[in-house]
Amino acid sequence: MTDPAAPPDPAPPPTRGLRESLAVYLRPESLRMLALGFAAGLPLLLTAGTLALRLREAGIDIDTIGFLGWVGLAYSFKWAWAPLVDRLPLPILTRVLGRRRSWLLLAQAAVAAGLLGMAWTDPARNLPALVGWALLVAFASATQDIALDAFRIESAPAREQPALAASYQMGYRLATIWAGAGALWLAAWAEIPAAGLHGYQNTAWRAAYIVMAASMAVGALTVLFSPEPAPAAIAPARNARQWLEQALVAPFAEFFHRHRWHAALVLALIGLYRISDVVMGGMAGPFYVDMGFDKEEIAAVSKMFGVAMTLAGTFIGGALAMRLGVMRVLLGGAFASAASNLLFAWLATRGHDLPAFVAVVCADNLAGGIASAAFVGYLSGLTSVRYSATQYALFSSIAQLLPKFIAGYAGVYVKAFGYPSFFIGTALLGLPVVLLVWVAQRKR
Repeated sequence: MTDPAAPPDPAPPPTRGLRESLAVYLRPESLRMLALGFAAGLPLLLTAGTLALRLREAGIDIDTIGFLGWVGLAYSFKWAWAPLVDRLPLPILTRVLGRRRSWLLLAQAAVAAGLLGMAWTDPARNLPALVGWALLVAFASATQDIALDAFRIESAPAREQPALAASYQMGYRLATIWAGAGALWLAAWAEIPAAGLHGYQNTAWRAAYIVMAASMAVGALTVLFSPEPAPAAIAPARNARQWLEQALVAPFAEFFHRHRWHAALVLALIGLYRISDVVMGGMAGPFYVDMGFDKEEIAAVSKMFGVAMTLAGTFIGGALAMRLGVMRVLLGGAFASAASNLLFAWLATRGHDLPAFVAVVCADNLAGGIASAAFVGYLSGLTSVRYSATQYALFSSIAQLLPKFIAGYAGVYVKAFGYPSFFIGTALLGLPVVLLVWVAQRKR
């Protein structure tokens, strides 16, 4: 009998060949998810890694940069307003576009507005204002994620979800190339040599962030030209109390009723799976700057080679999950993601070593891509279509909460003990994850 801690694999491996597994990426649903994944991934680095690098260039202290990573906690509490996104219609927009697309378009417009605010704010002169705009971007981006996850889950049956998840991840990673390497190259190109400034120039970063805001048009156009998925039927509420029960209580009650005591194992696995990557990722940008790499080198290696390897890992992870099952790939991804952090500890002893930088970043991102594709497929298999937005928001929020909170202290730890010790510690954080996945797999 199948244990709820390990959801049924999306397709029986013997019935689907490799060519058929890969062909699913060319379907309209997958291509739409590619573009929408781009819109979802664009804001993340601009309020995290790219922003951390910008702040380090501006002379902001490393422990302050670490605490500013808590801006990302907006993603961890999106479950609180997910029921509203799941149920509440928007005036005019919902009537014209439908429930999912109306929320997507509104959230994308708010992301673009927040990025413009970040563009026109100099962190060296007004850090609190920049943080405020970053919070708006994070909140709007989290809202976009709620609607988009529901849109994805409702757009295809469960057996196709790993492929849609992989397409989403590919678009997401393409966006991180643009928000990472693209933003760095734009900022480097916009610098004014005649100004005599060899470090931070806010006008250069302003140009980069304006272009990033304009790039949200990719998601908006996709929303406008996409069909609204057919949602699960929802019984009309007789009064406000019943509406609140249906929107706020029922999604969580259904999950715990369906999984019973196994819900504890599921939630523990979800809450810890990405901890190594999230805690380490907050210090990646400052680490590259402190190792002496310039914007062009970071863009070429970390944001181009690295993200290309993540895309490869995403495709590999999605295809393997279709053939071997989600749980096997989830276990391998957990081990590889934790082990790859040890390579950064070695890189920290090398200084400005470009070949070593390329090798370490490529290995780490390949492992992360495989793990991400499997993890998104796992979460999708846990949700009920009746409450897709709220339940998926709960899962993805739990996946970020503890890792983001711990990551806030990463700068303090690096300042006290140095980068090698920090990266070794993040690798050790992944050991409980491997054990949890193994237990969940054995319970099947």
